[in-house]
Amino acid sequence: MLTGRQLRAARALLNLDRATLAEMAGLSLPTIQRMEAAEGVVRGNVDSLMKVVDALKKAGVELLDDDAVSQGGVRLVKPGTPKR
Repeated sequence: MLTGRQLRAARALLNLDRATLAEMAGLSLPTIQRMEAAEGVVRGNVDSLMKVVDALKKAGVELLDDDAVSQGGVRLVKPGTPKR
C-alpha cells in the first residue's frame, strides 16, 4: 500500500518535483497530484500505483510497511540494496 503522505515524503527525499516523478513513472502530472492529495491509502489504477512504486524504488526509496519501526514511512537506500 502507498499513502499520499509516503509519496510526498519519498519525492522530498529525492528532491524531485511532481513533473519529474510523473516522467520517471510514465504517468501524467495530474495523476501524481491526485495520488499525493490522497488522505490515507492511494486509490486508483493498480498499474499506475506500481509504476510510481517502481520509479521510487529505482531512484533509491524504500516504502516501509505499517509493521515497520517507522510505520508507513519511507527511507532512502542505494538503488538495488536488498531489504533487510
